[in-house]
Amino acid sequence: MRILLIYPNCRREIIGYGDEGAIAEPLALEYLASVAIALGHEVQILDLRLHPDKLDLTLLSAQPDVVGVTGYSMHVLRMLELCRHVRRVAPQATTVVGGHHATIMPEDFQVPEVDHIVTGEGVGPFQILLERLAADVPVAPLAGVWSRTEDADFVFGGKAPAFDIDAIPPPNRAVVAADRSRYFIDWMKPIALMRTTVGCPYRCSFCSLWRIMDGQYHRRDIDRVVEEIASIKERNIFLVDDEPFINAKRMLALGQAIQAAGLDHDYFAYCRIDTFMNHLDVMALWRDIGLKRLFFGVETIFDAELASYQKRQKRDEIIAGLNMAREMGIAVMSNFIVSPQYGHEEFAQLARFIEDNGVDYPTFTILTPIPGTPACESFDGILHMQANGRPDWELFDLQHPVTETKLPREDFMREYFGLYRLFGGAYARAGHPFYQPEGLAAPHIVAAAPAARSPALSAPSGSRCDERPAPAPEQGRHADRRSPARPAR
Repeated sequence: MRILLIYPNCRREIIGYGDEGAIAEPLALEYLASVAIALGHEVQILDLRLHPDKLDLTLLSAQPDVVGVTGYSMHVLRMLELCRHVRRVAPQATTVVGGHHATIMPEDFQVPEVDHIVTGEGVGPFQILLERLAADVPVAPLAGVWSRTEDADFVFGGKAPAFDIDAIPPPNRAVVAADRSRYFIDWMKPIALMRTTVGCPYRCSFCSLWRIMDGQYHRRDIDRVVEEIASIKERNIFLVDDEPFINAKRMLALGQAIQAAGLDHDYFAYCRIDTFMNHLDVMALWRDIGLKRLFFGVETIFDAELASYQKRQKRDEIIAGLNMAREMGIAVMSNFIVSPQYGHEEFAQLARFIEDNGVDYPTFTILTPIPGTPACESFDGILHMQANGRPDWELFDLQHPVTETKLPREDFMREYFGLYRLFGGAYARAGHPFYQPEGLAAPHIVAAAPAARSPALSAPSGSRCDERPAPAPEQGRHADRRSPARPAR
């Protein structure tokens, strides 16, 4: 069969700089490509962030039998639009969607233009789905998959069985060989993504990741990880594990194995501040083998908010972690969650904290009721809804307040944009394209949300989507887990 896998672009008018602040490889689709190629199918990946005008040409030339689309909450309407378009241009194709939002709220995709919804870690279910389609036998019931029946209802095949992370083949990066030189995060260009673990044992209140992985923390075999690193041609590697350093003993062993293999790369990785401070010997080893940059989910400087977020850290510990990283010569990207309930004083205190503590590269997200978190158990308080009663998911990019703000909305957004302007020098030093002489002077994001629309009119027309003016990993990197490069599972 001919299989087309699509990574969506976002609506530029809503997202602002959208896909141009940082674009990293579509790792989730590369995993799916790997199993599809192993089954003998022809596979193409279309990254619409890089090729926004090639959808029709690709559909007409490829004539795919299967089209798969992945994405996050902010992509929902775009994903539906893409599936509708596939129905028109390539009606022979079976449409399949997956990703974080599809896992937690599959009902948003239970529409005529979608045939199957893959939930959770999708490689195994996708492989079986392809096998059944190729054999021309019914797909449903298939564990982990919602399938549309002839009467237009969707049936669920039940919970997928536990998966063996080492049974998943490595991603096939060759499928996007022509695009690889264009993937980047700031000065780290080109950059490759890889994961050594999946899942997170923590329960931060703003995060839905633990639900997606049922609270499990899956660890790959160290030899397999080293083998994959050795195969990566890019110098820069972003470890997109939800938190790679939790198991310090394992990461020490992995660092030693990388060192013994003589591999030479520059690494960027997520890390909790408490993990960092508790295992400085491990961090020193990783620095010595090429760790150039860490992402700290600081989240907030206010102890009361830290407690409500269940972060298990305090302001003094944050300051100690920032100072220690500086002493060790490791650059830090730090995310700060801005509550819609901030007033002028909270914005001023946040800016002062960043300046006083010399934060290398601050990024900002707006506290958002992300699907899968307690704040999104109902839609009460969400301001912008579609005509079908569902939230306007386009605005769930963590750069728009979707709940009531304490300040008048325009004042809140002015304060919020002011943070980016204030720390523009940090973004320029890091090589952010919109803070270079040839780039734009300051970020711009449309502050006004569109009115509620009918589903037929709600799909965007054009562009960490994973990206923001400064590539700010999602809400403490946990929203849909949308970092500059977070793969949609």
